[in-house]
Amino acid sequence: MNVALKNQPAASEERWEADPILTVEHLTMRFGGLVAIDDLSFNVGRGDITALIGPNGAGKTTVFNCVTGFYKPTEGRIVMRHGPGRQQEAVDAVTATGKRWDIGDDRSVFLLERMPDFEIAKKARVARTFQNIRLFGGMTVLENLLVAQHNPLMIASGMTVGGVLGLPSYRKAEQGAIDKAVYWLEHTHLIDRADDAAGDLPYGAQRRLEIARAMCTGPHLLCLDEPAAGLNPRESTELNELLQFIRKTGTSVLLIEHDMGVVMEISDHIVVLDYGVKISDGAADFVKSDPRVIAAYLGVDDEEEIDVPEIKADVEEVTEEKSKRKPAKAKAKPKAAAKPAAKSAAAKPAAAKSAPARKASAKKAPAKKAAPAKPAGEIKVKDADKHPGAQPAGTKKPGEGGADNLTRISGIGPANEKKLNALGIWHFSQIAAWKKAEIEWVGSYLSFSGRIEREEWIKQAKALASGKQTEFSRRVDGGKVPSSRSSSRRTSGKGGKA
Repeated sequence: MNVALKNQPAASEERWEADPILTVEHLTMRFGGLVAIDDLSFNVGRGDITALIGPNGAGKTTVFNCVTGFYKPTEGRIVMRHGPGRQQEAVDAVTATGKRWDIGDDRSVFLLERMPDFEIAKKARVARTFQNIRLFGGMTVLENLLVAQHNPLMIASGMTVGGVLGLPSYRKAEQGAIDKAVYWLEHTHLIDRADDAAGDLPYGAQRRLEIARAMCTGPHLLCLDEPAAGLNPRESTELNELLQFIRKTGTSVLLIEHDMGVVMEISDHIVVLDYGVKISDGAADFVKSDPRVIAAYLGVDDEEEIDVPEIKADVEEVTEEKSKRKPAKAKAKPKAAAKPAAKSAAAKPAAAKSAPARKASAKKAPAKKAAPAKPAGEIKVKDADKHPGAQPAGTKKPGEGGADNLTRISGIGPANEKKLNALGIWHFSQIAAWKKAEIEWVGSYLSFSGRIEREEWIKQAKALASGKQTEFSRRVDGGKVPSSRSSSRRTSGKGGKA
């Protein structure tokens, strides 16, 4: 997939590169024909708080499900390390042998894509929370934390009735589990509610209890799926303090979050996804100023014109190529004018044979005049072959009656309309005629591969080209879409009003 990715320029190697606790390499997750994650790679630094952000549907939770074993990825490798450094030799050795892990005294390597979910939690020591709270509502707050420690308690009981008999080893393990639970209840400010039912806690307290329960498993990596969802500002501040405390205990944190106040304040490293593709990767200061992140996530509408250098440069590049060909265009005019005469002369014998044939020909003439001409090669983009597929045919000028208002297609804003016009795409009928190769090329050129299909540009263009309305075009025409413009120019592919 050809997506222009901005990585943070680094004078020295960042911690997440030099000492990653988790490495995701070329992760791809497909559900039938849907590619939810496409060739994703990133690192989580040891002792860092790493945020995985992006719009709804970007694939963030799918990444979590692959890391924690709920999904088995279609392709890729997910490496978890206990111990410092990249341990590359050990990683390569485990990969080559087909084993799931290599556990040593001070260093261990786990390939999570090969492990079932319970082993990821038990051996690789990866814990997680969920978007939707999943507590045992009928159990007390303390009992929820003891359940999280069932593995050591079962071992202490000898996997039999040691707990019922009250064996010394079990009593010792049970007291240790209670002490750990009390420790985390104190740090989550829930100690006063220890004997209350978990289901009776307010929403923010339930969120903290979920985090406390995950920490009772003794994780090396804590994965939090939208922990600040539904929290008020005071609760978000408390969450920030809790996560920073967890980091100080030596546990690395990977979180999905939409609350940018939380993300920007506490994150050491941010990875940004959009439609399953990484579009930015770096420290908070770098990511929050990345134009692609602003466009994809931080509040800028997809259809809104964005004043970013990358888009300007692309438009100027194509416009410059177009302006260089203007003299050739002027010279070619007489030839173009001569073609209809030649065709007319050649058609005279056929026209003389049958008067009805002349009438039929006359009827077809308006349709030919209204449809925009699509001679191949009229607009050529520099380095067009770098994009997969085929560049669609474009014309240097719109057809008779003027250009269509392409912003009436959901997903095409003023910025993208300018880029399409620079390619010689002026009309709904041109977009409606795109085939798979042309869709792939345009998607790559505009740096959002797959989005044309998801937003159904072709279907919308076909409706608008035939003079029909879409729900989105009605909103545009009614002035209800600020990022699109109501139709002051020609609005249908046939030259009439839509």
